[in-house]
Amino acid sequence: MNTLPPTRTFLIKMVLLKFILVLVLACGGGDDEPGGSDPVFPSELKLDILVVGTDGTNPNGDGSGMIKCTATANDAVRYGFKFGTGSEEQNVTGVIEHTFTTTGTTAYPVTVYAYSSTNNSVNTTKSVTVYVKPPELKLIWSDEFSTDGPVSASNWLHETVPPNNGSWWNEEKQHYTSRTDNSYVSEGTLKIVAKKETFTAYGTTKEYTSARMTSKFNFTYGRVDVRAKLPEGSGTWPAIWMLGSNISKVGWPACGEIDIMEHWGHIPGEVSSATHTPACSGGCGNVRVGATRLNDYHTEFHVYSLEWTSESLRFLIDGVFKYAYKPAVKNDNTWPFTADQFIILNVAMGGSWYSIDPNFSESAMEIDYVRVYQ
Repeated sequence: MNTLPPTRTFLIKMVLLKFILVLVLACGGGDDEPGGSDPVFPSELKLDILVVGTDGTNPNGDGSGMIKCTATANDAVRYGFKFGTGSEEQNVTGVIEHTFTTTGTTAYPVTVYAYSSTNNSVNTTKSVTVYVKPPELKLIWSDEFSTDGPVSASNWLHETVPPNNGSWWNEEKQHYTSRTDNSYVSEGTLKIVAKKETFTAYGTTKEYTSARMTSKFNFTYGRVDVRAKLPEGSGTWPAIWMLGSNISKVGWPACGEIDIMEHWGHIPGEVSSATHTPACSGGCGNVRVGATRLNDYHTEFHVYSLEWTSESLRFLIDGVFKYAYKPAVKNDNTWPFTADQFIILNVAMGGSWYSIDPNFSESAMEIDYVRVYQ
């Protein structure tokens, strides 16, 4: 019988032991081996949201737009928060503050993620409605009409030259003049007076006179407030409105027109707001005219306002919202309101779609102030 030398036998045994050890480690690694533990998922995830300044008067907060979120979960080592469509923000406390900035009352989704030590997560979403007050406005231009006499030449330009072969558009029946017979300031208000009188200018004779004034101030975005009392009488057509300052280059309606207030005397008590663009003039398609009843339009002053931002045109009367123009698709055709505009005050007489009361003699639009804020 052949036998192996003792040294060789020892070496064979050592090789076998190492093989067995490697096999054991490969097949049954301990719990402390990286990647060897079972995944852990957080449980009982809760999200509490406090809108700052909420009370009985302010159910959606104090206007700061701030909320405070607290998240808790079993087996969570960190949390992630998403506000609306924003990116995820993470921390280990589960407590976070966030401030929304979109003006107005808006509902937002808030999503929280809870992560475990094995990086597994669960999430939950809640909706929160938050009010964000508009930014403080600063008065940047105004005319308070505090000096009796002619209208301020530094603030206003009288338009007197009719552009349509001696006449104005829409078959209006008046001549506009710069005379103090048709526009003047007295007792703290501007009067724009439409009169029945024969008047010849620029090669044509008209039976009515009035005034049309354009501001020498141009601006983009802001709020316009005009406190006015309107004329009465079938055939009167007072307007407080705006045109793009680029009208001489691009023409109308490519320049954009914003009608803050119009009133037609043959429909007494109905005031309206409208927009004119290459896509739509006045009320057409999905764009309506904002009409409001004001039975005391000619006996009481009302504040006619426009809030103009990059997103929308909002029209208000006495601070109450009435109508908005906010097209879903904004381009040169639907939204030319991205550049300077100027303000126009005028009282026209007659038009292509209505007649003038033959007994009309005169009536005035009286304006207390014009103010522009940004």
